[in-house]
Amino acid sequence: FLAEWKLENLKRLDVNQADIAPLMASLIGVPFPLNSVGTLPLEYLNNSAHFKAESMFTNTIQILEQFKVKMSQKKETTLSFLFTPFKPLSDSEQINFLKKIRLYIQQQKYNEAVSLCKTLINLALEGLSYYHTYDRLFLGLSIAMGFVGWMTYVILVIIKTHTNLTRTVPTNIKKSTVLFYSFAFAGMIIAFFLLIQTCPWTYYIYCLLPVPVWYAVVREIPVIQDLATNVLSLPVRQSIGFLLVSILGIEVLVFSFFYRSALSVGLLVFAGWPVITQLWVQAKTRSLIWTLLCVLLALFPLMPVVGREPNIPLVIAAGLLTLLISCFSVASLWRSENKYRNNEDLKVYFHQMLSIALSTYIVSSTHHSLENKLGLPVLNQIISWMTLVSSPVLLLLSPTFLFQRLFSILLSLMSIYLLLSTGYEALFPLMLFGLMFVWINMEQEALQHYGLSLKPKLAVFNFACAVDITQFRQLHLDDVRRSFFFVFFIVTAFFGTGNIASINSFDPASVYCFLTVFSPFMMGGLLVLKVVIPFVLVSCAFEAVQVTTQLSSKSLFLIVLVISDIMALHFFFLVKDYGSWLDIGTSISHYVLVMSLTIFMMLMNGLAQLLTTQRLELSRRIKHHS
Repeated sequence: FLAEWKLENLKRLDVNQADIAPLMASLIGVPFPLNSVGTLPLEYLNNSAHFKAESMFTNTIQILEQFKVKMSQKKETTLSFLFTPFKPLSDSEQINFLKKIRLYIQQQKYNEAVSLCKTLINLALEGLSYYHTYDRLFLGLSIAMGFVGWMTYVILVIIKTHTNLTRTVPTNIKKSTVLFYSFAFAGMIIAFFLLIQTCPWTYYIYCLLPVPVWYAVVREIPVIQDLATNVLSLPVRQSIGFLLVSILGIEVLVFSFFYRSALSVGLLVFAGWPVITQLWVQAKTRSLIWTLLCVLLALFPLMPVVGREPNIPLVIAAGLLTLLISCFSVASLWRSENKYRNNEDLKVYFHQMLSIALSTYIVSSTHHSLENKLGLPVLNQIISWMTLVSSPVLLLLSPTFLFQRLFSILLSLMSIYLLLSTGYEALFPLMLFGLMFVWINMEQEALQHYGLSLKPKLAVFNFACAVDITQFRQLHLDDVRRSFFFVFFIVTAFFGTGNIASINSFDPASVYCFLTVFSPFMMGGLLVLKVVIPFVLVSCAFEAVQVTTQLSSKSLFLIVLVISDIMALHFFFLVKDYGSWLDIGTSISHYVLVMSLTIFMMLMNGLAQLLTTQRLELSRRIKHHS
């Protein structure tokens, strides 16, 4: 880098962003800013040694004053017997330092004075940080207690209402009254303790929230006892194995936020799932396809983030591959003896296939036109917007039989995704949905393998036939694995082709089929749509898994809530308040993403239910009832 600019013979001097303020103040001859925490970079000053030493001394006094103010503020709001001062910089130490620096300047030992100033500045900054984060441990523990209590309560609710592990015990009114008053008294003591220290109102939320949460947990002591009895009756190896696998799975999810390659490791482990659980014995072909698709999908997180170099041939290849798969699917549907098949429905698929072909051509034509500086052709733009509007409508015209509706969802969303693709990411939804498709079948095999229910005929399964609430079965340990698969596939949809935590990873070229004039809201909306499409595919597939395995959505979301809360607790302790703004922002966005994961999944589930169960009946059609 230096050789390119012919600067290799010069010494490079980097400064922190905070150091710019004292440097500017020194250059224009004004006092240092009051709340500046920067150290004056003397190497940039072309002045006498005496001036530098005096400037550095002023900088030291300014930062030391901040330290004193921060210390006095913290001392005022903390009980005297609980206050722990910053030992390396006591009052006597401060006086000694200042006396020595002043003496060195008087003796014209400027280098020694500057060196001592830097030492004192570093100590003062450490002290500032110490008092700034004085309550961090206390608040962190309160929040962690709240998290752990909440997760424990959710687990107890799952066990109590969705499993057969507990027996109903009549509540002891006397005991519950004593318990209530005990927790109310504890809450009053905490509130009083915070009041005499004049703490901010936010402290009351952090410290008082764990009280009702843990009260709800302790009330369920009989459930905890029943759970402990059941766990202790299991073989020790099985219990430890389940615990280790759970921890490892969640750690892989956490790591994937920092290293996308962790998703590849997880997918390779998934590839071996049929072998580990002996599912391959009863479904060899499906197990082989599952393994192959897991390995193919594992390649995407290893590829670089979708960049600014378009690769249109890959987008065309994705479009042609989708068309090829569509032809095989429609041909098999045409040949099938399915009594529910309707020729009118086949027309919907042909329209969707035509839409895929048009999208592939539009992408190729638009980028060719832009390369030749001819701009975005008006016809291409009209067709792109028409595809965006018509695709969801065509989707809702298709039949609601399981595989037929899922196939229609793929075609509709792929026609939009192709228009928003510029490279290898066009193949991602196709591979992801292929894996989801096999997953639905594999889950049926798993149900049969564990003897939980008879294998239903998926070909004639209809989304529109409302599932009776009495048909929902109790939770099995394998349902935890299903929920984890769902969370893992959602995270894979997040980071499969890039980091959606940072908008910087998006290429404006993605929206060139729709508009080339800069319009931030329109572009942002289209990019969000591009990001959401893989989530919708996963959610629709999981809706199919959930309905066909007779798993209630409430129990599922409670398990997902526990998984996302464990991840959120991880990210809570990984939030940074130092380093570059990018590091700080990324750590906060990771925490916010995981915290909002459950709400987002609920929205996706609602959308998936709409897309799978609803159907638009045209007036000329005859309604078919299964």
